[in-house]
Amino acid sequence: MLVKRIKTYRDIIAICDAELLGKKFEQGKFQLDVKESFYKGEKKTEQEVLNIMKEMAAEDAIFNIVGEKSTNTALKAGIIEKESIGKIQNIPFSLILM
Repeated sequence: MLVKRIKTYRDIIAICDAELLGKKFEQGKFQLDVKESFYKGEKKTEQEVLNIMKEMAAEDAIFNIVGEKSTNTALKAGIIEKESIGKIQNIPFSLILM
């Protein structure tokens, strides 16, 4: 998984499955664009991503999460629930404001 921290007034944590980087998915009027300029960050293990999610959830971060591995890790971290996961062309994603 790739993780990028974007510092703004509230930290944004962009997390995606590495193999989805640079791809665009469309379904009806919805589009999911996994842009390198936003999502390209450091490659991390599942345990590292779990730790980052838990730490940043306590900091009231915003999470943009794309991909099967990434959303499953967020479920394990307890920062999302299954109901908060959307899908475009069977690619799961979630946007979370803590």
